[in-house]
Amino acid sequence: MNFNYHGSTSNGLSCSGKSAASYIARCAQLAMILEVSASPKPGNIDRHHDYDDTRYEHFLASAVSIYPVIEDAARGCTGIGESLKDAVCQSNSWQAGGNTHFGAFLLLIPLSMAAGELLEKDGPFDVDQLISRAHEIVMSTDTDDALDFYKCFSSAGVRVIDVDEFDLQDEGSLGSLKEKGVTLYDLMVMSQGYDQIANEWVNGFKTCAYCAQTITRLMTVHDGEDSIPDINQVIVYTFLKLLSENPDTFIRTKTNIETAENVSMQAKYIISKIENNDYKMSLFWGDIESFDAELLDRKINPGSTADMIIAGIFITLLGGLRF
Repeated sequence: MNFNYHGSTSNGLSCSGKSAASYIARCAQLAMILEVSASPKPGNIDRHHDYDDTRYEHFLASAVSIYPVIEDAARGCTGIGESLKDAVCQSNSWQAGGNTHFGAFLLLIPLSMAAGELLEKDGPFDVDQLISRAHEIVMSTDTDDALDFYKCFSSAGVRVIDVDEFDLQDEGSLGSLKEKGVTLYDLMVMSQGYDQIANEWVNGFKTCAYCAQTITRLMTVHDGEDSIPDINQVIVYTFLKLLSENPDTFIRTKTNIETAENVSMQAKYIISKIENNDYKMSLFWGDIESFDAELLDRKINPGSTADMIIAGIFITLLGGLRF
C-alpha cells in the first residue's frame, strides 16, 4: 500500500536527518490530538466529554509532551523500553490526569523508529515496508526493554489483566524476567490472546495499517466510490468499524469479555446501517450519540480501540494525508 509521500514536508524541508524525525514527531502529536478530539467517539473522552479524574485537556497535554521522545526514537537514539519509560515520564510531568496514552506509546514508538529509517530513502511512502520494519524492530527487543516496560506500569497507572507468570503487578517478576532472559517481545507473545496491543506487535501491526487504509480511502474522493470527506466523521467511522470487529481489551480488563463483545455488537449494528446507506454518517449521528451516552453512563470506555486509531491516523499523516 503506497501513499503519496515524496520525502519532503509541506514547508519544503528535506525529510532527512533531524527534519525527518521532526516530521515524524509532529505526525504523532497530531494523530493523538485528532483522535481525542474526534466526537462522538462512543465511551471515550473527547472534545465534549470528560471523566471525573481525567479530562480532554490532559490528553492534549500528553500529546504535546511526547514530541522529544518520538523525535529521539525516530532518529534511532533510544530503544523501545527506554523510549516508553521516557514517554510515560514526559506525559506525567505535563498533566495530572493519569494514564492517557500508554497503549498508544507502545504502537507509536516502534512505528516511529521504522519511519525514521524509511523516510531517509527516496520514493513513495510504503505502509507495508513501514509495518514490516516495525515488526522487525519489536522482535529485536531485549530483556532490558522488558524491565523498562514493567517499571512503567506503576507510574503510568495502567490497568492490566492478572496473569500467572510474570505478573505485571508483582515487582518480584523483575528478577524472574532477568533470570530467564525474557524479552519485551516475548511478553507480547504471552499476552497476544487477550490484549490488542500485544496482538499488533506479534502480528506485524496489520490492524494499524488497516485503520490507515480505511481513513485514507474514505478521505480520498474518487468517482463512483464511497467517501466521507470529513476528518472528524472518518475517525468516528473508523473507530466504530474497528470496535465492531474487535472486542476492546480495555473494556474486557475493566469488566469482562461478555461486556466487550456486547459493545462490539452494538457498534456493528450502527456500522451496518452506515454502510448500507452510502456512508451518509449524518443520517445516523443520533444513533452514535445515543451509543456514546450509554457507554459514558455505564463508564465503559474502549480505550484500546482509541490507541489503535491513533496509530492508524499517524500512518496516514506520515503518508501525506491532509484535510
